[in-house]
Amino acid sequence: MNLFKNQLFIVVFTIFLDAVGFAILFPIMPELLADPTSQFYLLSKEASIQTGYLLLGLILSLFPLMQFFSTSILGQLSDSIGRKRILFYTLIGTALSYVIFALGILLRSIPLLFLSRALAGITSGNIAVASASIADITKPEDRAKNFGLIGAAFGTGFILGPFIGGKLSDPSIVSWFNPSVPFWFSAIVSLVNVLFVYKFFSETNKFSKSRVQINWVSSVQNILKVFTMKDLRLLYLTNFLFFSGFTFFVTFMSVFLIERFNFTQGNIGDFFSYIGIWVAFTQAVITRRLAGYFSERQILRFSLMGAGLAVGFMFFATSWWQLYIFAPLFAICNGLSIANISGLISRSADQKIQGEILGINSSVQALGQLLPPILAGVIASSISSQAPVITASIIMIASGISFVLFYRPQKIPS
Repeated sequence: MNLFKNQLFIVVFTIFLDAVGFAILFPIMPELLADPTSQFYLLSKEASIQTGYLLLGLILSLFPLMQFFSTSILGQLSDSIGRKRILFYTLIGTALSYVIFALGILLRSIPLLFLSRALAGITSGNIAVASASIADITKPEDRAKNFGLIGAAFGTGFILGPFIGGKLSDPSIVSWFNPSVPFWFSAIVSLVNVLFVYKFFSETNKFSKSRVQINWVSSVQNILKVFTMKDLRLLYLTNFLFFSGFTFFVTFMSVFLIERFNFTQGNIGDFFSYIGIWVAFTQAVITRRLAGYFSERQILRFSLMGAGLAVGFMFFATSWWQLYIFAPLFAICNGLSIANISGLISRSADQKIQGEILGINSSVQALGQLLPPILAGVIASSISSQAPVITASIIMIASGISFVLFYRPQKIPS
């Protein structure tokens, strides 16, 4: 109980729930929309599998679409009416989104799945509020350390989300398990967090609050600003391409695993959790060690293309065990790329505009997660369900090639 009285823990736990909510779908969605042999397949017998692929891409795109717009808006609202109130209501919304998704599965209602992911995307914008709360309660000299907990929370959520989704949806483990169970479980956990925010979380915004005029299109404006930043445009483009490739990978890798290697949802959850463990190890150990010997630029010249090549190796694997050989290479290169591209963008900008620069970077990353699910659905329906995976490899390699060929180090502002 004392742990939940800790302000920092409550904030980090909220971010963790957002990550779980994103990753829990990886092993489940193919069962619902992309695997006609599954007993949980939601489409009618008359519907084509291509329709399922398109729906899969559209549903998965709703979360980042709504998050893209809501993040800055919720952040602005928390400046006006307080962090606690926004966290409280968004967590209720998160729990409700899980309930709607579970009902959508049980009622075999695809519109409810769409509604659930839209609501989940809106409420996951509370990451901006959580980040602001951490800044509110942390001394300047400790902020880097505590902001590192955001990455740790996402990493842990990425590990546990697929594992929870895979295991709790697998009736071969427990007879009454089905794809709705992980969402009932997540709803309960979210409601517990609501109670602790209500009872133990104190308002962290101590500045005088006043009504502010909300800028509803600030995320779009962030994207437009990219084109005006000559020294940072290529880095933003590199980050956009890399996140796009990564999103192609996570969107249809589950379908690939089912069709190529007959993975169950439990197997898929294990595979993504295995990748997540290696990503966490990279963030905790490898990134810190390499930072003492190599610059961001030197690391990125290898890690960006390395991640793309690893996905290509997995695409051409002929046995399931080969995936577990190539997955660590992908996870390590992925972890190094995300850490170092953000670090290089930050170091390439004046200290006085760090908030603006990193805010734009977040919008770029969100855009990189928004477009690929839609495109992946189109590619899968028109070419092959496995085509989005090799597309992911090509885009990631392209991000590395563009960086190697065109990036020229700028004078780092003091």
